[in-house]
Amino acid sequence: MHKSSIPSCTIPGRRSVLLAMGGALALPFVTSGAGRALAAPLGELELYGPPAGPSVILAHAAASGALSHIAGKTSFRAWRNPDEMRAGLTSGTMQAVVLPVQVAASLYNRGFGLKLLNVMTKGLLYVISTDTGVTSLADLKGKRLAVPFRNDMPDLVLARLLPHYRLAAGTDITIETVGSPVEAIQMLMAERVDAVLAPEPAISAAIMLAGATGKTVARVIDIQKVWAEVSGGPPVLPQAGLALTDAFTQANPHVAEALQDALEKAAAEVNAEPEKAAADAASALEMPTPVIAASIATSRLAAQRASTIRTEIEAMLAMLSDADPGLIGGRLPDDGFYL
Repeated sequence: MHKSSIPSCTIPGRRSVLLAMGGALALPFVTSGAGRALAAPLGELELYGPPAGPSVILAHAAASGALSHIAGKTSFRAWRNPDEMRAGLTSGTMQAVVLPVQVAASLYNRGFGLKLLNVMTKGLLYVISTDTGVTSLADLKGKRLAVPFRNDMPDLVLARLLPHYRLAAGTDITIETVGSPVEAIQMLMAERVDAVLAPEPAISAAIMLAGATGKTVARVIDIQKVWAEVSGGPPVLPQAGLALTDAFTQANPHVAEALQDALEKAAAEVNAEPEKAAADAASALEMPTPVIAASIATSRLAAQRASTIRTEIEAMLAMLSDADPGLIGGRLPDDGFYL
């Protein structure tokens, strides 16, 4: 069983947690003290991502000035749902976007012009429960499990893991598919479900919310470890990463390298100083600083070049799409997918 480590800071109340959760020219490089800088920075660089763990790195990088050598003005904005993200990509208003790797692979294979620059988390899915006797998926037999987002990563991963334990959704486990982590957590607090499968920082928010209401909720299953057991590989789920559109990289062919260098440094800062990074990201993500800070230790945040973790990406995509190749556009993405 894995319990969260809460930083020494004010725990937000039930209402504040729930409300907070509900909610470019080709230029040569020169060397500078700030890292690999452009000879003349872009006028503006806008980064987009979900209101979730990987975006903490982008928000911190933008707020801390870590990207000032790349663009005169940098900003981070959160997309709220997959439809908004797809609309932004299609319209061209979003050109540097954190999105699920499975979605990026599907878009690429279907002919959309984008490439994956890096992976920004190596897995942040957990099961939480008020029942500390639950320590494995097998222990969920006969129980009610809330899972947010149909056909998104939590749902897709669970579907590939359950058969290993000879469990069938709807028969052995009652799966309550809900529209958001907030709804799943509310159901757990109301004892309408026995457990929740969700990503960070929703998991940390639920644990804090329970504490604020006198309940005890524990992080009981690390899905990354279960994935390793079932797949025979490492406990790595490269769930989300930063993709750049072809239009952006063709107009700004040197920006990707400078951006990758800066985000690697920003990721190290986030993991080393979670409270400071959380403070930088709280406004952009519309989440309480203590929730973000608490989630960083269990979010496996990184900015690892996608090409260097291709083996793990392909293993994940192959396993997710085994029963339905259409999830990734019919095949593993080729070399051109990796920026």
